[in-house]
Amino acid sequence: MRFIKFFFLFFFLLLSNNLLSKEISLEDIYLNGKFQPKYVLNNLRSYNDGKNYCELVDYSEIYKVDFETGAKRQLLFNIKDFEEYSDKYILDYSISHDNSKILILTDISFIYRHSFTAYYLIFDIDKKELYPLSENGKQQLALFSPNSKMVGFVRNNNIFIKDLDNRNEKQITFDGKINHIINGKPDWVYEEEFSFSQGFFWSPNSDKIAFYRFDESRVKMFNMTLYEDIYPTWYKYKYPKAGEENSIVSIHVYQIEAEKTIEMDIGTETDQYIPRIEWTKNNDLLCITRLNRLQNKYDILISNSITGKSENIYSEENDRYITEINDEHITFIDEERFILWSEIDGFGHLYLGSIKDGEIKQITKGNWDVNLFVDYDAKNKIIYYESFEESPLNQHVYSISLNGENKNKITKNDGQNVIYFNNTFDYYIWSYSNNTTPSKVGIYNINDKLLRVLEDNEEINKLSEEFNFVNKEFIKVPVGEGIELNSYIIKPPNFDTTKTYPLFIFTYGGPNSQLVLNTWDKRLPWFQYLAQQGYIIACVDNRGTGARGEEFRKCIYKQLGKLETIDQINAAKYFCSLSYISKNRIGIFGWSYGGYLTALCLTKGADVFKIGIAVALVSNWRFYDTIYTERYLGLPKDNKEGYDNNSPIYFADSLKGKLLIIHGLADDNVHVQNAFEFSKALVNANKKFDMHIYPNKNHGINGKNTQYHLYKKITDFILENL
Repeated sequence: MRFIKFFFLFFFLLLSNNLLSKEISLEDIYLNGKFQPKYVLNNLRSYNDGKNYCELVDYSEIYKVDFETGAKRQLLFNIKDFEEYSDKYILDYSISHDNSKILILTDISFIYRHSFTAYYLIFDIDKKELYPLSENGKQQLALFSPNSKMVGFVRNNNIFIKDLDNRNEKQITFDGKINHIINGKPDWVYEEEFSFSQGFFWSPNSDKIAFYRFDESRVKMFNMTLYEDIYPTWYKYKYPKAGEENSIVSIHVYQIEAEKTIEMDIGTETDQYIPRIEWTKNNDLLCITRLNRLQNKYDILISNSITGKSENIYSEENDRYITEINDEHITFIDEERFILWSEIDGFGHLYLGSIKDGEIKQITKGNWDVNLFVDYDAKNKIIYYESFEESPLNQHVYSISLNGENKNKITKNDGQNVIYFNNTFDYYIWSYSNNTTPSKVGIYNINDKLLRVLEDNEEINKLSEEFNFVNKEFIKVPVGEGIELNSYIIKPPNFDTTKTYPLFIFTYGGPNSQLVLNTWDKRLPWFQYLAQQGYIIACVDNRGTGARGEEFRKCIYKQLGKLETIDQINAAKYFCSLSYISKNRIGIFGWSYGGYLTALCLTKGADVFKIGIAVALVSNWRFYDTIYTERYLGLPKDNKEGYDNNSPIYFADSLKGKLLIIHGLADDNVHVQNAFEFSKALVNANKKFDMHIYPNKNHGINGKNTQYHLYKKITDFILENL
């Protein structure tokens, strides 16, 4: 009798747990945004007095807030107070350096994924006066001068200066022409692959503007069809494909008082890249970063902005390639020194460099990668940086002195940690998430004392419990040759080791990327939905991905796709060896580079995968852009085998399993040409496949209903075929 009572009690508790756990719906995820965490960092800006910061509320109000107490000291601006603009939303804003004015961005019209035109407004805080930055058409990239007296901006590929005292608008370049000459902003391939859109920069004393000039006349045009009216229209823009001609880039400095422009000496070679320019702490010296076409030689030039003469103070060469350059690659800390990120010892580390002679001394050391230089406290001579020192899964923030001593771990919780300092280094904003915790944001003082939490996304935490979210399990997957890959799996609720489950692998796998991280994944709610449907979800970071040193990162050089595909196939085979995985029900899904790997896995790994879903795939690297493709494969004429041996187009006749190809027709990044050429090869090989095209959608295939439609399509394909 006691056993029977216990059995019924156990059964009741089990049944209650199942009844209490709600089922996730695609509508909740993609239409209602039910599981979408709040990200408050986009609304915050540091105020230049060191005691306050600014916060945007409801896209209409900007408050000045005390760091220490959190008290909203002052309502700086409310756009609803101005009848002419009361229907507008504040989409972004910046504060002038003297805290007297606010630059407000409204009415965005996107050009590509990152660049856009907009209407900017200027608000004078003391005078309570609001007026347009310009009345001569939309602007781009508006930027306060350091002395707060001017705003520079770009319109129609030319640079303008607005004097905020007399309200005069002055044009300083005149040769800008769409699809020919660009001043003050990058061309398409620079914006996409060197990850910047701002192409002009004020000197520290506000008396000069350094800017990029792109001559893209010789770059071939790419046409995309847009279906927006009775007759389709062409969207035409310059897109340099692998091996083709790039823009000719030159660097110039406009001297405001003299009203003249000086061209900087960047050498006689025009077939090269200038991935960054930056003013040093010396008002007359400009730093220019130079890469050769193959991206395996890197130079730091110091240019005299008065004469245009340049000196090469530092060079670095690599047998394969220089890892992609970002804003934190080089940072000037005073008039004599800079911080450099380099992997010359086999791992990404920070070095202290001299402007005078280019000599560098290593600051951080170890068999781990520094991910990012964060900031430099000049008063206390302390560097802050992000690294994966403890594990590629966890990013922490550290401090260290310039001589490499006194290292201190700032963040204590495992997961993905990011911090942003105020300008006096008295406070910092800390952002954090992990596998079970959506974004948490708090304010700390310099003694690491939490002053208050800005956002804890507790509502999402409660929902994850209410809907019985299952935690990721982080594992090492052996794939042969002594290699273990970082991976995670998500098992169904009430997982039963005596049963077998279909496996669904999500992949990206591109160079220096990472998906297997101890963080809250934006696709996590969808993965949980699939887990509730009885699927095991897996993700594997193959060779070529980041945070494991240069050799692991660059072993894919000149054979892009080969090792990554082998790793994904062998990982799937490993999972098949587990007793609870159904060996004949393995699926794989990827987007962009992940779509490329998915297509390869269903051809080269055709006996392993039952289904594959390839979204926005690259099917042949000859169709992709110069900077990204040539960095990893070299020029097509020099590496024919590298381009062809891992192109899904050439393996279409090996396809097995069911394949779904999805692409946006207006994808300016990975052109729909990739999907069409692959489908043509599949047809020629008499292979069955499914395809879905989204008209007028770019690489992200975005839009509230679009995302729902997309994931409904993908989900139905999984449920019907896996």
